[in-house]
Amino acid sequence: MNPRPVQVEPLENYELLITFQNGERRICDAKPLLCKPLYAALKNKAFFRLAKADGMCVYWNDEVDLCPDMTYTDSRPVQQECAG
Repeated sequence: MNPRPVQVEPLENYELLITFQNGERRICDAKPLLCKPLYAALKNKAFFRLAKADGMCVYWNDEVDLCPDMTYTDSRPVQQECAG
């Protein structure tokens, strides 16, 4: 089982910075979802910025959420910046 999202920060360009239970931070690009009827509401940037994570999934309301496995497998690791 993939780690579950515990925190989410909406970014510009319809991306989500997600922190998972294992401490890993990954960026999930939500743009491919916008053409699907279920996710059409996310085109509204004010609504998109309402994203929440509850330790199980990323969601916006009772009707719009993301599969927790997809948020992990379809995301990319955040590049760590070098100190110095």
